[in-house]
Amino acid sequence: MELNTLIRLKRDGWSNRKIAKTLHLDRKTVDSYVKRFKEHNLGYEHLAGLGEAELQELFVQESQVEKERYGTLSGYFDYFQKELKKPGATLQQLHCDYIEKHPDGYRLTQFQHHFRKWKSRSDTSGKLVHKAAEKLFVDFCGKKMGYVDRNSGEVVPVEVFIGILPCSQYTFVKAVPSQNRENTISCMRDCLAYFSGVPLAIVSDNLRAVVTKAHKYAPVINKTFQDFARHYDCVIDPARPYHPQDKALVERSVTLVYQRIYYPLAKHTFFSLEDLNHAIREKLELYNDALFSHGSFSRRQQYLEIEKLYLKPLPRYPFYMREYCRGKVQRTSHVYLSVDKNYYSVPHRYQGLYVEVQYNQNVVEIFYNQERIASHKRCLQPGKYTTTEGHMPSGHRFFTEWNPTYFEERAGLVGPNTVTYITRLLGQYDYPEHGYKQCQGILALERQYSRDRLEVACGKALDCHRSHYRTIERILSKGIDLWEETLHDTLFSDHGNIRGKENYK
Repeated sequence: MELNTLIRLKRDGWSNRKIAKTLHLDRKTVDSYVKRFKEHNLGYEHLAGLGEAELQELFVQESQVEKERYGTLSGYFDYFQKELKKPGATLQQLHCDYIEKHPDGYRLTQFQHHFRKWKSRSDTSGKLVHKAAEKLFVDFCGKKMGYVDRNSGEVVPVEVFIGILPCSQYTFVKAVPSQNRENTISCMRDCLAYFSGVPLAIVSDNLRAVVTKAHKYAPVINKTFQDFARHYDCVIDPARPYHPQDKALVERSVTLVYQRIYYPLAKHTFFSLEDLNHAIREKLELYNDALFSHGSFSRRQQYLEIEKLYLKPLPRYPFYMREYCRGKVQRTSHVYLSVDKNYYSVPHRYQGLYVEVQYNQNVVEIFYNQERIASHKRCLQPGKYTTTEGHMPSGHRFFTEWNPTYFEERAGLVGPNTVTYITRLLGQYDYPEHGYKQCQGILALERQYSRDRLEVACGKALDCHRSHYRTIERILSKGIDLWEETLHDTLFSDHGNIRGKENYK
């Protein structure tokens, strides 16, 4: 294109659109030249008097300035890419920093254009850019490791867990007996402790221990891992089924773990899982400290410089896996936990309702309609009542006041037979609390029958081998206490159905 022609038409007042149409040029090309004319502060009359060679030299000089300006900007591209991995970093903020240092630099639009053009050339694979502390990828390696059992000499296979922070590629590896829920929880808990922080999301494969029902859009996470995520203030985000590209980085890391950890350790023999994990940790430290082939920094350096500061802090206490069961609130305002054979109190207004009991090694929590209504320290001694005073209705005799002496004193108001029977009933159990409710029921029969009849019934029941509430209740309901015979004679009188050596025919 002859610049003289464009300059003359512009001198004559032609519009950029008309010039572009006449000279068969793109309008943006004409606009760019007109903009350059204005930047030189030279009038069209002066420019029209210049020859073609002089105009070309003028624009070559301007192009050289452009090259120098672009060279300055391009020197920051690696730095910009590193900064954009940090949470909250944007190109607009980086442009502000750039302009402060270079006031004559590119405006925002050109700044973004040049950076994105450079990035598209340097990242032809189209890989994802991971923000610092945004995700943690976890998975189990496809190949197993193993150790030798000293007693049998057999090789015990073990699963290998891997966790990776994709921004820095900082990696954690641990061997466990299996991929069950307990071992997976243990791995993820130790992984977060190794990273000294918590990301926003944990991206897992559709592990059976994590996902109850896999789905492309709405996978169902089991309750244990929902609690885990709630405890660590993060979310569990399973990858889509049959979409390995969602976690391509962890797949690549598995291959590297095979090369850097599996292969070197295959030359050694281990006799316990602890020894194997100790050796894995040593190789893991070397792996995280090794320099990348394409740069002068390591995974640990990237983690310390970019990612560690942005991880959320670990909770005060590590997560302990919970168990769940369903129970009904008894009339005593307690829920029975069958695994420990213990009772735990809840507010009395929930009597007769079904609740969910969640427990771990230390705590028992009780929920109604997903709302926690009671929390107790777990008691592992069978037969105990764990009671919060505020849960009991007014006027209630708290279980904490119940003890053998209390019931013996109440029985003494009835008579000596009742005292003997109550004492024997409590003595049948290693833990007297088992018999407290029965004692309460026996003494309550006084109101329905009478104190005298209860005393006689207890005297007759002493002939039985064991003491029980139902024995006293049957004696009184059937009026056996009013008979002259002893309970033994009543139960074992002669009749045709008695079997024995002397009666056998």
